[in-house]
Amino acid sequence: MGYHEIRFEPDDRYNAFLTTCTRASHGDGRLAGVAVAVKDNISTQGIETTCASKILKGYVPPYDAHAVGLLKQAGAAIVGKTNMDEFGMGTTTENSAFGPTLNPSDTGRVPGGSSGGSAAAIAAGMVPLALGTDTGGSIRCPAAFCGIVGLKPTYGRVSRYGLIAYANSLEQIGPMGKTVSDVSSLMQVIAGYDRRDSTSRERPYAHTPSKEIKGLRIGIPEEYFGPGVDPGVTRVVRAAIGRLEELGATTKSCAIPSMDYALAAYYVTCTCEASSNLARFDGVRYGPAAETKKSWHDAYQDVRRAGFGLEVRRRIMLGTFALSSGYYGKYYAKAQVARENVKKDFAKIFSGVDVIAGPTMPTIAFRLGEKSDPLPMYLSDILTVPANLAGIPAISVPCGRSEGMPVGLQIMGRPFEDERVIDVAYAYEQAVN
Repeated sequence: MGYHEIRFEPDDRYNAFLTTCTRASHGDGRLAGVAVAVKDNISTQGIETTCASKILKGYVPPYDAHAVGLLKQAGAAIVGKTNMDEFGMGTTTENSAFGPTLNPSDTGRVPGGSSGGSAAAIAAGMVPLALGTDTGGSIRCPAAFCGIVGLKPTYGRVSRYGLIAYANSLEQIGPMGKTVSDVSSLMQVIAGYDRRDSTSRERPYAHTPSKEIKGLRIGIPEEYFGPGVDPGVTRVVRAAIGRLEELGATTKSCAIPSMDYALAAYYVTCTCEASSNLARFDGVRYGPAAETKKSWHDAYQDVRRAGFGLEVRRRIMLGTFALSSGYYGKYYAKAQVARENVKKDFAKIFSGVDVIAGPTMPTIAFRLGEKSDPLPMYLSDILTVPANLAGIPAISVPCGRSEGMPVGLQIMGRPFEDERVIDVAYAYEQAVN
């Protein structure tokens, strides 16, 4: 068996890592000797895992997430935990309790979020591969902003065991890399059934990307090029779709009427689930020890006020309100109806096309501090959240630049057709490279 020791010294100019470590890898598996970074909301045995939150500072998991265990079995070396928006709540990685990550293309701009540390680490050449998580675009957004490749797998295809929960019904662990081939290789390692995750499906991934897409039918949603999408982004993505047509694909205009409600349905759903999931951080089970001389209610409040950042507290309160007596039917139940309509719209479109293509993000990377108002930040997720609501695979691949900053082309596919979206991204990547 081979033995590999990775000595890792990251470039700290970007604040991409929260924890680093020298790790030995054993074996001659698919990723033998490859340095892999892991987002800080994915459990790693013996390595601090904080979700970029003060409330988990010092927490060291006693076990590995299923995906991390598979990485180790494949011979990968886990070299550190990457920065993120606290508990995955954000689009910029500015919501970290340990300072923002900077975009390697322009350090005055954000890398996207919430997996911004993973994306920046790859873009800066610190690691070739990383794990991220995607609840409403948190892999694809930073992939687009940093000019790398990121895949949100079909829901259930990668085990969520060991992922510290934010919104269970939406989030997925997924691969990030410099190239489509890199992402495909990482997906081969982490995909597959895990009995410890009740949402896990027996759908392993064993695929070599193909650049043959002649005859492929691509749907182009009108809503993905509508108001709010920057003209520079539109120009670059339209040109990328034109390149796919040159490779033999055909395009067809389509519509997703439920887009009018998708963002609202997403934010109601994710905040409600966050309200429930984050209740465990109470100073007893998790978090710094509560002051026992105070009443339970006061001690609980103190721990959470000191431990959670503003955005996390905001989302917990929004979710608690939406689930409260008299409002459940008005908000949460309606959000689930809207979510089903999103699924139906995608199913209808996929009856006539093989994949859907459009921009990953409506703009290029924001300047630091530009989205301090939460509403504009929430609106920036409009093109990524539909795939999470529907549970379908979606990938972001670099397709050019606008104003000197990377732009991502998003390819979405039918459930469990991750291979096809990877092939389309690979065909485009090979054509332009």
